[in-house]
Amino acid sequence: MSLRARISAPEESGAGGREDGHLVASFRAKLLEEIDLTEMSALAAAERRARLERVLGHIISREGPVLSTAERAQLIRRVVDEALGLGVLEPLLEDASITEIMVNGPDQIYIERAGRVELLPLRFASHEQLMQTIERIVSTVNRRVDESNPMVDARLPSGERVNVIIPPLSLTGATLTIRRFPRAYTLREMIGLGSLDEQMLLLLAGLVQAKFNLIVSGATGTGKTTLLNALSGLIPDGERVITIEDSAELQLQQSHVIRLESRPPNIEGRGQVTIRDLVRNSLRMRPDRIIVGEVRGGETLDMLQAMSTGHDGSLATVHANSAEDALTRLQTLASMSEVKVPFEALRDQINSAVDVLVQLTRHADGTRRVTEIAVLSSNGRERFTLATVCAFRARPIAADGRVYGVYEYHPLPRRVADRLYMAGQPIPQAFGVAASDDQLAIREAK
Repeated sequence: MSLRARISAPEESGAGGREDGHLVASFRAKLLEEIDLTEMSALAAAERRARLERVLGHIISREGPVLSTAERAQLIRRVVDEALGLGVLEPLLEDASITEIMVNGPDQIYIERAGRVELLPLRFASHEQLMQTIERIVSTVNRRVDESNPMVDARLPSGERVNVIIPPLSLTGATLTIRRFPRAYTLREMIGLGSLDEQMLLLLAGLVQAKFNLIVSGATGTGKTTLLNALSGLIPDGERVITIEDSAELQLQQSHVIRLESRPPNIEGRGQVTIRDLVRNSLRMRPDRIIVGEVRGGETLDMLQAMSTGHDGSLATVHANSAEDALTRLQTLASMSEVKVPFEALRDQINSAVDVLVQLTRHADGTRRVTEIAVLSSNGRERFTLATVCAFRARPIAADGRVYGVYEYHPLPRRVADRLYMAGQPIPQAFGVAASDDQLAIREAK
């Protein structure tokens, strides 16, 4: 979109209602009359914003209205935000503490901060203004949204994931969800956040470096990508790692990393590249490890085959409410492939491919925590059997609204301990080694 078109777009500001929206629109028109568009287009984004703010400040001083210093600063920001940014959403995107922005029609804007969802006293002036903001967002990734294409799922150049759904599919009006690019945490930093403890860190570090195949499972918003990124930081630098994601979020620091991202179909409905296409292609790229941001379809079968045919140490995430559910979901997702494989054969594939499941839970107080580490101990076509080596036992919610609890540890299965030993990895003291299955917290998954 040209600079003139962006500034002169007939939007209204939303936070202060329709009257304030006309004030913002009026000053935007005056700003357009004052500036040299050719000169402005040659400036970098930061310089362009600074120049617009200076020019607008002179206009307000010359023509009024009389405003306090705070009101003047707010008006200048709103006009420039509407001209160059996303209007009422602009300050929210600049707030690093906000992890999700949820717009439910023009009158409701929710955010998630520190794991808690809150309603903000902000609104769009009209449905038209919200749609103009949405169109501005999706246009940056060469997409469009209209009645013939009422759903868009995309990633912005700055990393945020965006989902849009509009009427007639959405009965509450145009809905916009922006998920912020997650900050990369180390496992050590996650201890400080209360997501795990020292003994679990040592165990997870040993499992990754000994090339166990790990599945990170959890519900939406539990921090699966954050943990996956932290685990990937333990991969030795000399290995060739291929990451595969719908929206590239992983931030690996190793020197030999190939990042692959799926591609949706274009406006004509062509050019789609799926996660499954990328997983299949990655097998021809001589990977030491494959990391799949999330398995959600037929690519699960390809991922399982890769894990069981020489690509040890691979990592993936899956949506599931427990470690048991994760195994069932993997089996269901693998069956979605066009290759018709009996469920019993899929069970054999999972038993031979998956070594460890790490379950994440988001508690009522917003805390995201590793609540279980379980070893898949079944073989062949046996029913899935999990040996829990660590579990978080939550207490009832405390008076301060927080969730507290304790971690319970169980001995590692002998074959896991032997594999760690052969890889030169220490066994954390809390886990010990089981002399027999009687010492293990074994349960049969449904």
